[in-house]
Amino acid sequence: MNKSKWLYFWGLLITVAIIVISCHHLPPSKSSVTIKLSGWGGSPVEQKLLKQVLQDFEVKHPNIKVKYEVISDQYMDVIKTRLIGEAAPDVFYLDALEAPFLMSQNVLEPLDNYITPEFDLADFEENLLNSFKYQKHIYGLPKDYSTLALFYNKKAFSKAGLDSPPNTWNELRSYSQQLTGKLNKYGFGESPELARQAYKIKAYGGKIVDKKGNATFASESGLKGLNLVIDQYQKERTSVLKSDVGASSGSDMFGQGKVSMVIEGNWAIPYLQETFPQIDFATAEVPTINNKKGTMVYTVAYVMNKQTKHKQAAWKLISYLTGKEGMEKWTGKGFALPTRKSVAEKLGYDQDNFRSALVAGVDYATPWQVGKYPAAIANNFDNQFISALLGEQPLNQAMLRAENNANQQIKMME
Repeated sequence: MNKSKWLYFWGLLITVAIIVISCHHLPPSKSSVTIKLSGWGGSPVEQKLLKQVLQDFEVKHPNIKVKYEVISDQYMDVIKTRLIGEAAPDVFYLDALEAPFLMSQNVLEPLDNYITPEFDLADFEENLLNSFKYQKHIYGLPKDYSTLALFYNKKAFSKAGLDSPPNTWNELRSYSQQLTGKLNKYGFGESPELARQAYKIKAYGGKIVDKKGNATFASESGLKGLNLVIDQYQKERTSVLKSDVGASSGSDMFGQGKVSMVIEGNWAIPYLQETFPQIDFATAEVPTINNKKGTMVYTVAYVMNKQTKHKQAAWKLISYLTGKEGMEKWTGKGFALPTRKSVAEKLGYDQDNFRSALVAGVDYATPWQVGKYPAAIANNFDNQFISALLGEQPLNQAMLRAENNANQQIKMME
């Protein structure tokens, strides 16, 4: 080998050696972290949409991987069991109904110290954010919500000579009489569960639970709101339950044309458009009761497991999903309403033909939240109220029985 080749060979060898040594002394790349996110299943379209949002998050945060798990059965029982066994996911869905109990158990990470001014906490609807506050700490950030609105059949209204939706509950009952037996068999489809009736109890100054968390819906003022339902169903016979007409839900009996009006949430809009495209319907705010506006609001938050070993990564995921960009992607298709005012405005939902009535109700809505032991409250109410509605016992007797049973159960659980 001649001299020039030797020089070339040694030069190449030295270059390779320098590269190897340099690489050896480079700071190690950040190791990736896997965050487990758990929730319940929605429609296939919603699931696909969420997975796309999570993929967008991973692109922005290449060192964080998200493992998404759907718990399709007994969701809260599974979560509670895993929390006890310290095997819960890093981030998970928490319904406002279940939040008071978990927030009181020291199993959730308070989010106050993670929230920066740039996150713009004031942009959230206050009524929704308050459902996830406990002892002056924020434990969850609401990802979406729905209120209730009046859905009415425009063709049925036209046939009955009605050109606008009812503004008061008395008008709704009058409309129901005019609509019953026309295009539809009944004027109004009723949903008797406490989750749909709580705002009626509040309309006359009644309460569902007291400050101690005990049931108190059997008060005289609370019964006034519930009597509206009893009278319309028993005396006027212009309202009907889903079980009376072989329907699976309020939306279903409306879509089937069994009733001219129902009070439903945002979920009913895509359901009716896809399943019953022939129905020409419109929405309006829930009619006032006792001169007071009222409706319900249901919301779900992302919360952080206090035992997670990846708190900063978990916060990055929560802050993206509930931040302006992530929320716009998640709620942009209309399956859910954004909890941030700026996102709702940007998407135009406050002006939307179907959704504006739902958005308008968020400020005055009653949150679906009834203390630390919601099952005892709701189950006893639902069982006894149905009994009263069917005429098996007087309303005051039924509600007193429900209240006493609920409070006995709560006492045993405390």
